[in-house]
Amino acid sequence: MSIERSPLSEAEIMRIDAEHIWHPYSSFKSAVPVFPVKSAQGVYLHLHSGETLIDGMSSWWSTLHGYNATAISDAIAKQAQQLSHVMFGGLTHEPAAYLTKQLVKLSPDGLEKVFLSDSGSVAVEIAMKMAIQYWHAKGQPNKNKMLALRNGYHGDTIGAMSVCDPVTGMHHLFKNTLTQQVFTEQPACKFHEQWDESYLTDIKQQIANHKHELAAVILEPVVQGTGGMHFYSPEYVKAVKALCEANNLLLIADEIATGFGRTGKMFACEHAGITPDIMCLGKTLTGGTMTLAATLCTNKVADTICNAEPGVFMHGPTFMGNPLACTAASVNIDLLLNSNWQSNISRLQTGLLEGLLPCKHNAKVKDVRTLGAIGVVEMQEPVDMAKIQPMFVEHGVWLRPFGKLIYMMPAYIMQDEQLKTLTQAVCNVIEKYTAQ
Repeated sequence: MSIERSPLSEAEIMRIDAEHIWHPYSSFKSAVPVFPVKSAQGVYLHLHSGETLIDGMSSWWSTLHGYNATAISDAIAKQAQQLSHVMFGGLTHEPAAYLTKQLVKLSPDGLEKVFLSDSGSVAVEIAMKMAIQYWHAKGQPNKNKMLALRNGYHGDTIGAMSVCDPVTGMHHLFKNTLTQQVFTEQPACKFHEQWDESYLTDIKQQIANHKHELAAVILEPVVQGTGGMHFYSPEYVKAVKALCEANNLLLIADEIATGFGRTGKMFACEHAGITPDIMCLGKTLTGGTMTLAATLCTNKVADTICNAEPGVFMHGPTFMGNPLACTAASVNIDLLLNSNWQSNISRLQTGLLEGLLPCKHNAKVKDVRTLGAIGVVEMQEPVDMAKIQPMFVEHGVWLRPFGKLIYMMPAYIMQDEQLKTLTQAVCNVIEKYTAQ
Protein backbone atom coordinates (compact mmCIF):
# COMPACT_ATOMS: atom_id res chain seq x y z
CA MET A 1 0.00 0.00 0.00
CA SER A 2 1.32 3.42 -0.93
CA ILE A 3 0.39 6.57 0.94
CA GLU A 4 0.20 9.75 -1.05
CA ARG A 5 -0.34 13.32 0.07
CA SER A 6 -0.63 16.64 -1.66
CA PRO A 7 2.53 18.72 -1.36
CA LEU A 8 2.40 21.98 0.53
CA SER A 9 2.63 25.21 -1.42
CA GLU A 10 5.48 27.62 -0.78
CA ALA A 11 3.06 29.93 1.06
CA GLU A 12 1.87 27.07 3.30
CA ILE A 13 5.45 26.05 4.08
CA MET A 14 6.37 29.59 5.06
CA ARG A 15 3.23 30.01 7.20
CA ILE A 16 3.81 26.76 9.13
CA ASP A 17 7.48 27.57 9.48
CA ALA A 18 6.81 31.04 10.84
CA GLU A 19 4.21 29.79 13.33
CA HIS A 20 5.70 26.51 14.54
CA ILE A 21 9.24 25.61 13.43
CA TRP A 22 12.13 26.59 15.68
CA HIS A 23 15.35 26.77 13.65
CA PRO A 24 18.89 26.43 15.06
CA TYR A 25 19.97 29.47 17.05
CA SER A 26 16.90 31.43 16.05
CA SER A 27 14.00 33.35 17.58
CA PHE A 28 10.37 33.54 16.57
CA LYS A 29 10.83 37.30 16.92
CA SER A 30 13.83 37.33 14.58
CA ALA A 31 13.89 39.16 11.27
CA VAL A 32 16.41 36.73 9.75
CA PRO A 33 14.67 35.15 6.73
CA VAL A 34 14.43 31.48 5.83
CA PHE A 35 14.41 30.12 2.28
CA PRO A 36 12.36 27.00 1.41
CA VAL A 37 14.33 24.42 -0.59
CA LYS A 38 12.46 22.33 -3.15
CA SER A 39 15.29 20.05 -4.24
CA ALA A 40 19.06 19.77 -4.31
CA GLN A 41 21.53 18.23 -6.73
CA GLY A 42 25.31 18.31 -6.75
CA VAL A 43 26.37 21.65 -5.27
CA TYR A 44 23.05 23.35 -6.07
CA LEU A 45 20.04 24.18 -3.92
CA HIS A 46 16.81 24.77 -5.86
CA LEU A 47 14.42 27.02 -3.98
CA HIS A 48 10.62 26.97 -4.20
CA SER A 49 10.80 30.56 -5.40
CA GLY A 50 12.75 29.48 -8.48
CA GLU A 51 16.27 30.57 -7.60
CA THR A 52 19.19 28.16 -7.82
CA LEU A 53 22.00 28.67 -5.32
CA ILE A 54 25.53 27.28 -5.15
CA ASP A 55 25.89 25.83 -1.64
CA GLY A 56 29.25 27.08 -0.37
CA MET A 57 29.13 25.32 2.98
CA SER A 58 27.95 21.82 2.03
CA SER A 59 25.09 21.91 4.53
CA TRP A 60 27.20 22.56 7.60
CA TRP A 61 30.15 20.66 6.14
CA SER A 62 28.36 17.36 5.60
CA THR A 63 27.56 16.83 1.90
CA LEU A 64 31.03 15.62 0.97
CA HIS A 65 30.09 14.49 -2.54
CA GLY A 66 27.30 17.00 -3.04
CA TYR A 67 23.57 16.48 -2.82
CA ASN A 68 21.88 13.31 -4.06
CA ALA A 69 25.05 11.37 -4.83
CA THR A 70 23.56 8.48 -6.79
CA ALA A 71 25.77 5.75 -5.34
CA ILE A 72 24.76 6.66 -1.78
CA SER A 73 21.05 7.17 -2.41
CA ASP A 74 20.82 3.93 -4.40
CA ALA A 75 22.56 2.00 -1.63
CA ILE A 76 20.19 3.45 1.00
CA ALA A 77 17.15 2.48 -1.10
CA LYS A 78 18.47 -1.07 -1.55
CA GLN A 79 19.27 -1.43 2.15
CA ALA A 80 15.80 -0.13 3.11
CA GLN A 81 14.24 -3.10 1.33
CA GLN A 82 16.27 -5.51 3.45
CA LEU A 83 16.79 -4.00 6.91
CA SER A 84 16.12 -0.37 7.72
CA HIS A 85 16.58 -0.60 11.48
CA VAL A 86 17.10 -3.05 14.28
CA MET A 87 18.12 -2.54 17.90
CA PHE A 88 21.85 -2.90 18.44
CA GLY A 89 21.54 -4.46 21.89
CA GLY A 90 22.33 -8.15 21.41
CA LEU A 91 22.06 -7.91 17.61
CA THR A 92 24.45 -6.90 14.85
CA HIS A 93 24.43 -6.68 11.06
CA GLU A 94 26.61 -6.46 7.98
CA PRO A 95 26.39 -2.67 7.35
CA ALA A 96 27.71 -1.91 10.86
CA ALA A 97 30.45 -4.54 10.60
CA TYR A 98 31.59 -3.31 7.19
CA LEU A 99 31.64 0.34 8.27
CA THR A 100 33.53 -0.49 11.45
CA LYS A 101 36.13 -2.38 9.43
CA GLN A 102 36.55 0.68 7.19
CA LEU A 103 36.89 3.10 10.11
CA VAL A 104 39.47 1.00 11.95
CA LYS A 105 41.55 0.62 8.77
CA LEU A 106 41.31 4.31 7.86
CA SER A 107 41.83 5.95 11.25
CA PRO A 108 45.19 6.60 12.95
CA ASP A 109 46.96 3.40 14.05
CA GLY A 110 45.79 2.07 17.39
CA LEU A 111 42.14 3.12 17.29
CA GLU A 112 40.60 -0.34 17.33
CA LYS A 113 37.20 -0.01 19.00
CA VAL A 114 34.21 1.83 17.50
CA PHE A 115 31.05 3.07 19.21
CA LEU A 116 28.36 4.19 16.73
CA SER A 117 25.87 6.89 17.71
CA ASP A 118 23.50 9.51 16.36
CA SER A 119 25.25 12.87 16.06
CA GLY A 120 28.49 14.73 16.63
CA SER A 121 27.44 16.17 19.98
CA VAL A 122 26.57 12.67 21.18
CA ALA A 123 29.94 11.37 19.93
CA VAL A 124 31.60 13.97 22.17
CA GLU A 125 29.39 13.03 25.13
CA ILE A 126 30.41 9.40 24.61
CA ALA A 127 34.10 10.32 24.45
CA MET A 128 33.84 12.24 27.71
CA LYS A 129 31.99 9.35 29.37
CA MET A 130 34.66 6.94 28.12
CA ALA A 131 37.39 9.07 29.68
CA ILE A 132 35.57 9.38 33.01
CA GLN A 133 34.68 5.68 33.14
CA TYR A 134 38.28 4.82 32.25
CA TRP A 135 39.56 6.56 35.38
CA HIS A 136 36.79 5.04 37.50
CA ALA A 137 38.02 1.67 36.30
CA LYS A 138 41.55 2.65 37.28
CA GLY A 139 40.37 3.43 40.80
CA GLN A 140 40.70 7.20 40.37
CA PRO A 141 37.14 8.57 40.22
CA ASN A 142 38.44 12.01 41.20
CA LYS A 143 39.84 12.32 37.65
CA ASN A 144 36.59 13.46 36.06
CA LYS A 145 37.27 16.88 34.56
CA MET A 146 38.20 17.83 31.00
CA LEU A 147 40.86 20.30 29.92
CA ALA A 148 39.59 22.13 26.84
CA LEU A 149 40.90 24.91 24.61
CA ARG A 150 39.40 28.37 24.66
CA ASN A 151 37.55 29.28 21.47
CA GLY A 152 36.77 25.60 20.98
CA TYR A 153 33.38 24.18 20.09
CA HIS A 154 32.24 20.58 20.62
CA GLY A 155 28.44 20.57 20.42
CA ASP A 156 25.19 21.70 21.98
CA THR A 157 24.25 18.93 24.42
CA ILE A 158 24.87 19.45 28.12
CA GLY A 159 28.16 17.59 28.42
CA ALA A 160 29.52 18.88 25.11
CA MET A 161 28.56 22.46 26.04
CA SER A 162 30.74 22.24 29.14
CA VAL A 163 33.91 21.89 27.04
CA CYS A 164 33.01 24.70 24.62
CA ASP A 165 34.53 28.09 25.32
CA PRO A 166 32.60 29.39 28.38
CA VAL A 167 32.55 32.96 27.01
CA THR A 168 32.45 32.70 23.21
CA GLY A 169 30.96 29.20 22.96
CA MET A 170 27.31 30.34 22.78
CA HIS A 171 26.45 28.61 26.05
CA HIS A 172 27.18 31.20 28.74
CA LEU A 173 23.52 31.20 29.80
CA PHE A 174 23.99 27.66 31.11
CA LYS A 175 27.22 28.26 33.03
CA ASN A 176 25.63 27.59 36.42
CA THR A 177 24.20 24.29 35.18
CA LEU A 178 27.19 22.89 33.32
CA THR A 179 30.03 20.90 34.83
CA GLN A 180 32.85 23.36 35.42
CA GLN A 181 35.76 22.23 33.29
CA VAL A 182 39.34 23.49 33.03
CA PHE A 183 40.34 25.73 30.11
CA THR A 184 43.63 26.71 28.56
CA GLU A 185 44.44 29.53 26.16
CA GLN A 186 43.63 29.19 22.49
CA PRO A 187 46.75 28.00 20.61
CA ALA A 188 48.51 31.18 19.49
CA CYS A 189 50.67 29.48 16.87
CA LYS A 190 49.21 29.74 13.37
CA PHE A 191 49.27 26.73 11.06
CA HIS A 192 52.39 27.64 9.07
CA GLU A 193 54.14 29.57 11.85
CA GLN A 194 57.51 28.56 13.23
CA TRP A 195 57.05 26.51 16.38
CA ASP A 196 58.16 27.72 19.79
CA GLU A 197 57.81 25.87 23.10
CA SER A 198 56.50 29.05 24.72
CA TYR A 199 53.15 28.33 23.07
CA LEU A 200 52.73 25.55 25.64
CA THR A 201 53.24 27.71 28.72
CA ASP A 202 49.59 27.97 29.73
CA ILE A 203 48.54 24.39 29.02
CA LYS A 204 51.54 23.13 30.97
CA GLN A 205 50.50 25.30 33.90
CA GLN A 206 46.88 24.15 33.73
CA ILE A 207 47.95 20.50 33.69
CA ALA A 208 50.31 21.04 36.60
CA ASN A 209 47.54 22.71 38.61
CA HIS A 210 44.75 20.27 37.80
CA LYS A 211 46.16 16.90 36.72
CA HIS A 212 44.88 15.27 39.92
CA GLU A 213 41.31 15.91 38.68
CA LEU A 214 41.77 15.78 34.90
CA ALA A 215 40.56 12.78 32.93
CA ALA A 216 41.45 14.04 29.46
CA VAL A 217 42.39 16.90 27.21
CA ILE A 218 39.84 17.52 24.43
CA LEU A 219 40.66 19.53 21.32
CA GLU A 220 39.78 20.03 17.67
CA PRO A 221 43.08 19.17 15.99
CA VAL A 222 44.57 21.91 13.78
CA VAL A 223 41.22 23.64 13.06
CA GLN A 224 38.96 25.17 15.67
CA GLY A 225 35.71 25.29 13.71
CA THR A 226 32.58 26.98 15.02
CA GLY A 227 34.61 28.67 17.74
CA GLY A 228 36.35 30.90 15.21
CA MET A 229 37.75 28.99 12.20
CA HIS A 230 41.20 29.24 13.75
CA PHE A 231 43.98 27.25 12.05
CA TYR A 232 46.82 26.40 14.42
CA SER A 233 50.12 24.53 14.31
CA PRO A 234 50.18 20.71 14.17
CA GLU A 235 53.18 20.97 16.49
CA TYR A 236 50.80 22.07 19.23
CA VAL A 237 48.73 18.91 18.81
CA LYS A 238 51.88 16.79 18.81
CA ALA A 239 53.14 18.50 21.97
CA VAL A 240 49.79 18.11 23.75
CA LYS A 241 49.82 14.39 23.00
CA ALA A 242 53.26 14.17 24.63
CA LEU A 243 52.03 16.17 27.63
CA CYS A 244 49.10 13.80 28.05
CA GLU A 245 51.38 10.78 28.02
CA ALA A 246 53.78 12.38 30.50
CA ASN A 247 51.00 13.41 32.89
CA ASN A 248 48.75 10.35 32.77
CA LEU A 249 45.90 11.96 30.80
CA LEU A 250 43.85 10.78 27.85
CA LEU A 251 43.65 12.80 24.64
CA ILE A 252 40.28 13.23 22.88
CA ALA A 253 40.44 14.45 19.28
CA ASP A 254 37.21 15.99 18.02
CA GLU A 255 37.46 15.36 14.25
CA ILE A 256 33.77 15.92 13.57
CA ALA A 257 34.48 18.91 11.31
CA THR A 258 37.97 17.98 10.14
CA GLY A 259 37.63 14.27 9.38
CA PHE A 260 37.57 12.70 5.91
CA GLY A 261 39.95 14.99 4.09
CA ARG A 262 38.70 18.49 4.86
CA THR A 263 42.15 19.80 5.92
CA GLY A 264 44.14 17.96 3.24
CA LYS A 265 44.79 14.89 5.40
CA MET A 266 42.26 12.12 5.93
CA PHE A 267 42.16 13.15 9.60
CA ALA A 268 43.63 16.36 11.01
CA CYS A 269 45.59 14.35 13.60
CA GLU A 270 47.75 13.14 10.73
CA HIS A 271 49.24 16.63 10.35
CA ALA A 272 50.77 16.03 13.79
CA GLY A 273 51.51 12.33 13.25
CA ILE A 274 49.73 11.27 16.45
CA THR A 275 47.05 8.83 17.53
CA PRO A 276 44.62 10.15 20.14
CA ASP A 277 43.23 7.85 22.81
CA ILE A 278 39.70 8.69 21.68
CA MET A 279 38.49 10.23 18.41
CA CYS A 280 35.06 11.64 17.49
CA LEU A 281 33.65 11.55 13.96
CA GLY A 282 30.40 12.88 12.53
CA LYS A 283 29.06 15.49 10.07
CA THR A 284 30.30 14.17 6.73
CA LEU A 285 30.42 10.52 7.83
CA THR A 286 27.37 9.65 5.69
CA GLY A 287 27.97 12.28 3.02
CA GLY A 288 25.20 14.43 4.46
CA THR A 289 22.46 11.88 3.87
CA MET A 290 21.64 10.53 7.34
CA THR A 291 22.56 11.29 10.91
CA LEU A 292 25.42 9.12 12.20
CA ALA A 293 28.51 9.57 14.34
CA ALA A 294 31.29 7.40 15.70
CA THR A 295 33.59 7.48 18.70
CA LEU A 296 36.76 5.42 18.30
CA CYS A 297 39.15 4.47 21.07
CA THR A 298 42.26 2.41 21.70
CA ASN A 299 42.29 -1.09 23.13
CA LYS A 300 43.83 0.37 26.28
CA VAL A 301 40.75 2.51 26.90
CA ALA A 302 38.27 -0.24 26.02
CA ASP A 303 40.03 -3.00 27.96
CA THR A 304 40.36 -0.85 31.08
CA ILE A 305 36.63 -0.02 31.05
CA CYS A 306 35.54 -3.58 30.35
CA ASN A 307 37.80 -5.18 32.97
CA ALA A 308 36.37 -3.21 35.89
CA GLU A 309 32.98 -2.68 37.55
CA PRO A 310 30.35 -2.52 36.08
CA GLY A 311 32.13 -4.35 33.25
CA VAL A 312 30.33 -2.53 30.43
CA PHE A 313 30.43 0.93 28.87
CA MET A 314 27.40 2.82 30.13
CA HIS A 315 25.80 4.17 26.96
CA GLY A 316 23.31 2.82 24.41
CA PRO A 317 21.42 4.95 21.85
CA THR A 318 18.21 3.51 20.39
CA PHE A 319 19.32 4.14 16.82
CA MET A 320 22.92 3.09 17.39
CA GLY A 321 24.35 1.39 14.31
CA ASN A 322 21.33 2.12 12.13
CA PRO A 323 21.75 -0.04 8.99
CA LEU A 324 20.66 2.69 6.57
CA ALA A 325 23.11 5.20 8.04
CA CYS A 326 25.94 2.65 8.18
CA THR A 327 25.32 1.76 4.52
CA ALA A 328 25.39 5.44 3.54
CA ALA A 329 28.63 5.95 5.46
CA SER A 330 30.35 2.96 3.86
CA VAL A 331 29.50 4.10 0.33
CA ASN A 332 30.48 7.67 1.21
CA ILE A 333 33.91 6.46 2.34
CA ASP A 334 34.34 4.26 -0.73
CA LEU A 335 33.54 7.21 -3.00
CA LEU A 336 36.17 9.29 -1.22
CA LEU A 337 38.86 6.61 -1.33
CA ASN A 338 38.19 5.88 -5.00
CA SER A 339 38.67 9.55 -5.91
CA ASN A 340 41.89 11.54 -6.21
CA TRP A 341 40.80 13.37 -3.08
CA GLN A 342 44.15 14.80 -1.97
CA SER A 343 44.83 16.62 -5.23
CA ASN A 344 41.18 17.67 -5.28
CA ILE A 345 41.47 19.27 -1.82
CA SER A 346 44.63 21.04 -2.98
CA ARG A 347 42.73 22.35 -6.02
CA LEU A 348 39.93 23.66 -3.81
CA GLN A 349 42.39 25.35 -1.46
CA THR A 350 44.10 27.11 -4.38
CA GLY A 351 40.76 28.26 -5.78
CA LEU A 352 39.52 29.50 -2.42
CA LEU A 353 42.71 31.45 -1.74
CA GLU A 354 42.88 33.04 -5.19
CA GLY A 355 39.19 33.86 -5.17
CA LEU A 356 39.06 35.38 -1.69
CA LEU A 357 42.32 37.35 -1.69
CA PRO A 358 40.68 40.49 -3.18
CA CYS A 359 38.70 40.78 0.07
CA LYS A 360 41.94 41.64 1.89
CA HIS A 361 41.88 45.12 0.34
CA ASN A 362 38.67 45.95 2.20
CA ALA A 363 39.43 47.93 5.36
CA LYS A 364 36.56 46.19 7.18
CA VAL A 365 38.10 42.75 6.56
CA LYS A 366 40.46 41.58 9.28
CA ASP A 367 41.86 38.43 7.65
CA VAL A 368 41.55 35.99 4.76
CA ARG A 369 42.77 32.43 5.34
CA THR A 370 42.45 28.98 3.85
CA LEU A 371 43.38 25.44 4.81
CA GLY A 372 42.40 22.47 2.68
CA ALA A 373 38.81 22.87 1.54
CA ILE A 374 38.12 25.64 4.06
CA GLY A 375 38.04 29.31 3.19
CA VAL A 376 37.47 32.10 5.71
CA VAL A 377 36.96 35.85 5.48
CA GLU A 378 37.10 37.31 8.99
CA MET A 379 35.48 40.73 9.34
CA GLN A 380 36.49 43.41 11.81
CA GLU A 381 32.97 43.41 13.30
CA PRO A 382 30.15 40.84 13.52
CA VAL A 383 27.92 40.81 10.44
CA ASP A 384 24.20 41.53 10.48
CA MET A 385 22.67 38.22 9.39
CA ALA A 386 19.31 39.77 8.50
CA LYS A 387 21.07 42.00 5.97
CA ILE A 388 23.87 39.87 4.60
CA GLN A 389 22.12 36.51 4.15
CA PRO A 390 19.60 37.77 1.55
CA MET A 391 22.48 39.50 -0.24
CA PHE A 392 24.21 36.16 -0.75
CA VAL A 393 20.96 34.66 -2.05
CA GLU A 394 20.62 37.57 -4.48
CA HIS A 395 24.11 36.73 -5.75
CA GLY A 396 23.19 33.08 -6.28
CA VAL A 397 25.07 31.45 -3.40
CA TRP A 398 24.18 29.93 -0.05
CA LEU A 399 26.38 30.84 2.90
CA ARG A 400 25.50 31.29 6.56
CA PRO A 401 28.04 33.50 8.34
CA PHE A 402 28.32 33.62 12.10
CA GLY A 403 29.80 36.37 14.20
CA LYS A 404 32.66 37.96 12.29
CA LEU A 405 33.17 34.97 10.03
CA ILE A 406 32.10 34.44 6.44
CA TYR A 407 33.34 30.95 5.70
CA MET A 408 33.18 28.37 2.92
CA MET A 409 33.43 24.60 3.17
CA PRO A 410 32.39 23.44 -0.30
CA ALA A 411 31.56 19.90 -1.34
CA TYR A 412 34.60 18.17 -2.82
CA ILE A 413 32.84 17.83 -6.19
CA MET A 414 32.64 21.61 -6.67
CA GLN A 415 34.18 22.52 -10.03
CA ASP A 416 36.52 25.44 -10.66
CA GLU A 417 33.91 27.61 -12.36
CA GLN A 418 31.42 27.00 -9.55
CA LEU A 419 34.10 27.85 -6.99
CA LYS A 420 34.97 31.02 -8.91
CA THR A 421 31.31 32.03 -8.92
CA LEU A 422 31.13 31.39 -5.18
CA THR A 423 34.24 33.41 -4.25
CA GLN A 424 33.33 36.27 -6.59
CA ALA A 425 29.91 36.45 -4.95
CA VAL A 426 31.56 36.61 -1.52
CA CYS A 427 33.85 39.45 -2.61
CA ASN A 428 30.97 41.35 -4.23
CA VAL A 429 28.63 40.94 -1.27
CA ILE A 430 31.30 42.02 1.22
CA GLU A 431 32.06 45.09 -0.90
CA LYS A 432 28.38 45.98 -1.12
CA TYR A 433 27.68 45.20 2.55
CA THR A 434 30.59 47.25 3.89
CA ALA A 435 29.71 50.21 1.67
CA GLN A 436 26.33 50.64 3.39
